[in-house]
Amino acid sequence: MSELHKRTLTELAAGLRARKFSSVEVVRAFLGRIESRQGTLNAFVSVTSEQALAEAAGADRALASGGGGALTGVPIAHKDLFCTRGVRTSCGSRMLDNFVSPYDATVVARLKAAGAISLGKTNMDEFAMGSSNENSYYGPVRNPWNVQLVPGGSSGGSAAAVAARLVPGATGTDTGGSIRQPAALCGITGIKPTYGRVSRFGMVAFASSLDQGGVLTVSAADAALMLREMAGFDPNDSTSVEAPVPDYVAALDAPLAGLKVGLLKEFFDKGLEAGNERRIREALQVFEKLGAQLREVSLPNLPLSVPTYYVVAPAEASSNLARFDGVRYGYRCKEPRDLLDLYQRSRGEGFGAEVKRRIMTGTYVLSAGYYDAYYLRAQKVRQLITDDFRRAFAEVDVLMGPMTPTAAFAIGAKTDDPIAMYLNDIYTIGANLAGVPAMSVPCGFVAGLPVGLQIVGPHFGEAKLLNVAHRYQLETDWHTRVPQGYA
Repeated sequence: MSELHKRTLTELAAGLRARKFSSVEVVRAFLGRIESRQGTLNAFVSVTSEQALAEAAGADRALASGGGGALTGVPIAHKDLFCTRGVRTSCGSRMLDNFVSPYDATVVARLKAAGAISLGKTNMDEFAMGSSNENSYYGPVRNPWNVQLVPGGSSGGSAAAVAARLVPGATGTDTGGSIRQPAALCGITGIKPTYGRVSRFGMVAFASSLDQGGVLTVSAADAALMLREMAGFDPNDSTSVEAPVPDYVAALDAPLAGLKVGLLKEFFDKGLEAGNERRIREALQVFEKLGAQLREVSLPNLPLSVPTYYVVAPAEASSNLARFDGVRYGYRCKEPRDLLDLYQRSRGEGFGAEVKRRIMTGTYVLSAGYYDAYYLRAQKVRQLITDDFRRAFAEVDVLMGPMTPTAAFAIGAKTDDPIAMYLNDIYTIGANLAGVPAMSVPCGFVAGLPVGLQIVGPHFGEAKLLNVAHRYQLETDWHTRVPQGYA
């Protein structure tokens, strides 16, 4: 059973139901891969081996009696900002290094109810703030295609783990591209659903109006299966939308004839490297062969998405992270002189440089005298961007374009230049500001490194995105490629 890691999440679920292998065998196989590769990739913060094997034994009993859910016995991993009962939830930060959650996030609970078995928590940029997974208290995650390069962030641990076949699927979160960008740089499939489609209850907040949970998997079919089980209304989350969840799996095979595809004019600009653009253009030719109709679409306010995001997101982060003060839970400084010293040193020692930078920026734009000039204006521009997307989807079914301007870059290459790092999200942020679903699909390689195609849909259009991605993956094999040494 040493080849079990070569099976997709969908294949593992079907094989377990057919009793071709046991969940204990599957879990042991993946735990063995994590143990042998963790020292190289640093993809995990915590590995829950004993708990996973106990749950696998229970899954085998359920399957033997004819019970179980859609994912019974299938191993997955969770990004380490989803609260998991009895397991450390660190958010990649010293601030929460000792925090063990007393409850499960809704996403964790729903996947558990479907029978999925968590193997552990994946490494991430601290409090999801970053584009390269270099901001973690636990050290950078490395890209399995080249360990000298970043895997993307902030869900880089989840992306690297799936790309290296350490798990068949993992959860992630996307505030400004943090599922799609690492999926692109690691050569896997990642989807950010519509804002409100997946519950944020138990998902530690960075920017509450932007954060959305999603999945990273090998294929669109796997993503459809995982997302179907974790999506849906949650009364515990005031931003959760009460709308029925389609059967994403059943919708995968719909034909694409007549599909109207809008090419994002603003994305094919001077910042896009030539190699990446070639791979995107080749992918678009595949869609034309499948019957899609391509036309150029302009979203004139989209170039303003980066400055808008870097006002809105830090402002919300400043508010959300105020709770980490050394009083109730998390890191506390030693021997504080008084309450003010407790606050200042606990936060100063507990947070990393990027988190401090964003808290300070957010506090500034929310301060008296600057709120109207920055935050209020950014919210107005955000509405203009949302209106651009709405008008575009009146003309086309989906939008397509590049996922990142370049392939993966070297660890340390941009850490001294925050602006250069922020611009790595230039193609991803618009979808978060508008709250629309978007995904990344592998579409080729440049100099041996993966490139991702971005597909964006209208609100609650996840079924169509997954269908479009699946039909593309039936025609190509980019998503099946595995980094050398991990096959």
